[in-house]
Amino acid sequence: MKALTVQELYTLEETIAATLFDGVTYPWEVLPRISAFILELGATLSPEEYERRGENIWIARSAKVAPTAFINGPAIIGKDAEVRHCAFIRGNAIVGEGAVVGNSTELKNVILFNKVQVPHYNYVGDSILGYKAHMGAGSITSNVKSDKKLVVVKALDERIETGMKKFGAMLGDEVEVGCGSVLNPGTVIGAHTNIYPLSSVRGFVPGGSIYKKQGEIVEKAED
Repeated sequence: MKALTVQELYTLEETIAATLFDGVTYPWEVLPRISAFILELGATLSPEEYERRGENIWIARSAKVAPTAFINGPAIIGKDAEVRHCAFIRGNAIVGEGAVVGNSTELKNVILFNKVQVPHYNYVGDSILGYKAHMGAGSITSNVKSDKKLVVVKALDERIETGMKKFGAMLGDEVEVGCGSVLNPGTVIGAHTNIYPLSSVRGFVPGGSIYKKQGEIVEKAED
C-alpha cells in the first residue's frame, strides 16, 4: 500500500540515517538494522563535530545533554539536539538535529528525524518519528502486543505481516500526537496528521487528517 511507504511518510533529507532506508519499501523494515547502522555511521563522523563518549555513543558538540540524562550505546545525538533532565536512552537510538528528548522520556531502538519533539514523560520504542513530529506529554508507543504475537500492520482491507514481535509506531512528518495518547503496536500515522489527546490508536491513520477517536477520522480542512 503506497500510503505506508517510506516515500509517502518521510522526508529523508531530514535525517542522518537516510541511507538506511535505501531499497526499503516500508519503514519498519529498518528496525532490526538500526544498531549495526549506528556502529557503521558513528565510525565515520567527524571528531570536530561529534564527541565519542563511552562505548559507541557519538554526541554532537553542539548538542545539549543534561548531566542527569543516561545514554546507553549505540547511539547518535545530532547537532543542536537537546537531551533533558533524567532522559533515558537505552540504546539503538538516533536523535536528529534540533530534536528534543525531554525529562523522564525513554527511547529504545528508534530513529527520530530532525526537529522531532518527545519532551515530557514519553516512551518511544521500536519506532520511527518523522521530521518535526511531536508527541504530547505522557503519550507513548506500545511496542509489544498483549498476546505476544507478531505484529500485523492493518490498513483498510490490507494486512501486512511484519514478522516482528516488537514494533511500536511509524509517525510521518509533522504528526502531532495529543497528550496521554497510546499508539498501539503496528500503528502507522500519515504525515501532517493530528491525534486528539487521550486517544488509543491502532492500525493506519491517513495523512492530512484529524483522529478524534476510533472510527472517527476526518480530513483536515484546506487553508
